[in-house]
Amino acid sequence: MDVLLLFGRSGRADLGVTEIATELGITKAAVHRILTALRNRDLIAFEPATRRYTLGHAAIALGRAYMARTDLRIMAAPELRRLGSLTGETVTLSIRRGDTRMYVDQVVPEHELRVEVTLGVPYPLYAGSSSKVILAYLDKKDIDDYLRKQELVAFTDATITSRTALRTELAAIRKRGYAISTGERQLGAASVAAPILDHDGGVMAAISVCAPLSRFEPRIDEFVPLLLKAGRAISAQLGYAG
Repeated sequence: MDVLLLFGRSGRADLGVTEIATELGITKAAVHRILTALRNRDLIAFEPATRRYTLGHAAIALGRAYMARTDLRIMAAPELRRLGSLTGETVTLSIRRGDTRMYVDQVVPEHELRVEVTLGVPYPLYAGSSSKVILAYLDKKDIDDYLRKQELVAFTDATITSRTALRTELAAIRKRGYAISTGERQLGAASVAAPILDHDGGVMAAISVCAPLSRFEPRIDEFVPLLLKAGRAISAQLGYAG
């Protein structure tokens, strides 16, 4: 199993016997025996031209079966609860739907004054931290296509309505790894969001901490590391190793 898992985490398209033996600290003879057993079940394939080994179609089928059975809400729920407990604020999970983004889950604190979101309602990708972090982590072509056709309508005075300013903001989000919104979509509310990435580094969703602006601003530096840790934990379950 260690040999098989090495193919998944190495980042290389193929591996040789010597590389495997060195990285796992086992003999070449043992590696040969293991590779033979894995080849017999099509978990590993042999490339005669290079005399190197790659993942076989049975391994790929396993990965696809896992992804097909993955319910992101169920997978993310423990991290949402943990983050909500640590911050004492609303924690949300959002997914992309075409040119929009929607909340699919939330954990809400017991504060009388709190932020509470509506699940299943589509929001544009240019306003709010969860929307912006999803947009920032899309491929450049997808970002260009979105900005070319999307009208940037203001929700509040804080909404970014300049394409140039939005591109600058997206680049900054990508560089630091999270997005912040202070009243961009809803007056008096603020949030910070991080991406959830799949095994290829594509953005699958966003996780955020939301709070009334008066409580959010003094604690933003506390929220960010907790949020990033939660985002990385969920991404790791989706196979992201970055």
